[in-house]
Amino acid sequence: MSDDGFHVHGAEDHEVEHQALHGVSLAQWVAILSAIFSCLAAFISYQSSAKQNEAIILKDEAIIKTSQASDAWAFLQAKKTKGHIMEISIATEKDPKKVAFYKNEMARYQHDEIAIQENAEKITKEASAADAAGDNLLRPHEKLAQAMMLLQIAISLASITALTRKSWLLGMSLLSAVVGIGFAIAAWVV
Repeated sequence: MSDDGFHVHGAEDHEVEHQALHGVSLAQWVAILSAIFSCLAAFISYQSSAKQNEAIILKDEAIIKTSQASDAWAFLQAKKTKGHIMEISIATEKDPKKVAFYKNEMARYQHDEIAIQENAEKITKEASAADAAGDNLLRPHEKLAQAMMLLQIAISLASITALTRKSWLLGMSLLSAVVGIGFAIAAWVV
C-alpha cells in the first residue's frame, strides 16, 4: 500500500487472491492431471520398452540356440551315416585287417553319437527355454500398449477440456486414465 492510501498489486497477486476465494480453477486441474498422466505414461512406456527389449534378446538367443541345435543334429546324422557306411564296408570287405579297422571306426562313431545326441538335446532344451522366457516377457506388452493409448486419450481429453471448458470432458479424461492404469496393473499382475 502506498503513502496516499492507493493500493496497487500485480496480476499474480490478483490470481492468488482469486484462488483463495474461489478455489483451484478447471484449467489448473487440467494442467495438474495432464502432468500426472504424462508421468504415468512415460513410466509405462519405459517399462514396456524395457521388457520388449529383454524379450528380443531372449528370442535372439533362442534363434542362435536353435541354429546350434540344428548343427548338432546334422552332425549326429553325419556320424550315423558314416557308421552305416562302416557296416556296409564290414559286410562287403574280405580283408580281415580292413574289417577290423571298419569295426573300430563303427564303434568310435557309435560312441561319438551318444555325446553328440546329448549335446543336441541340451541345446534344444536351452533354445526352448530362451524362447519361452521371451514369450513370458512379451506377455504384458499388449496390455501396457493399451494402457499407454488410454493415458494418451486422457491427456487429449484434458487438453480439449481446457479449450472448451466442458467439465464432463475432464470426467471422461479421468475415466480413460483410470482404465489405462487398470490395464497397466493387469499387465504386471496377470
